[in-house]
Amino acid sequence: MGDRLGDVWERRAAEWTAWARTAGHDVHFTHLNWPAFEELVPAPGRLTLDLGCGEGRVGRLLQPVGHRLVGLDTAPTLAALARDGGGYERVLDAAATAIPLDDGTVDLVVAFMSLHDMDDPARAIAECGRVLEAGGRLCLAIVHPLNRPAEALEDYFAHQRVAVPVERDGLTMTFEAIDRPLGYYTGALEDAGFVVEALREPRPDAAAAQPLFLHMRCRREW
Repeated sequence: MGDRLGDVWERRAAEWTAWARTAGHDVHFTHLNWPAFEELVPAPGRLTLDLGCGEGRVGRLLQPVGHRLVGLDTAPTLAALARDGGGYERVLDAAATAIPLDDGTVDLVVAFMSLHDMDDPARAIAECGRVLEAGGRLCLAIVHPLNRPAEALEDYFAHQRVAVPVERDGLTMTFEAIDRPLGYYTGALEDAGFVVEALREPRPDAAAAQPLFLHMRCRREW
């Protein structure tokens, strides 16, 4: 499968930071993905974990509306950028598969566009279940499993490593992830004691024939 995805994102930290922090550049985030996702996020509680926080834009958006946040990212450069950018009480330089928090520490985990960028999201979901209190929520956003090139849909059920280079307005970014079927994620959630409360496929516009992103809000039952 090549290098660990965390190592890939560390090498591309500068590209991603420019992409995410250049005003008006990431139009999918600004106009579609985040507004739809934010509707699923519960009201602030005692502590929110931003799992795979990257350079920290989710923390900078949730903190002003009352969330107390801990960020976590396995890419040291991105974790440092999130720490310096504000929004978080602390940022953990750690893997999502071994979260350095005690059991039942948080009441909300936000995994916004991060699980598909991990080598073992099932284990990360299990760790979310461990650090969440009973009844706590996991809100996640991923690239929609059907949002793939046609050739990649020839074997939808295969786990396929992808690297998609994108260039726009003078900025370049290669998005590297692993495409997995939806059942992989729902199975991992079930195994970790979650039930799905809400599932959304935000539509880019009235003419769009297929969704770009998939959002879920899940409750930890046990």
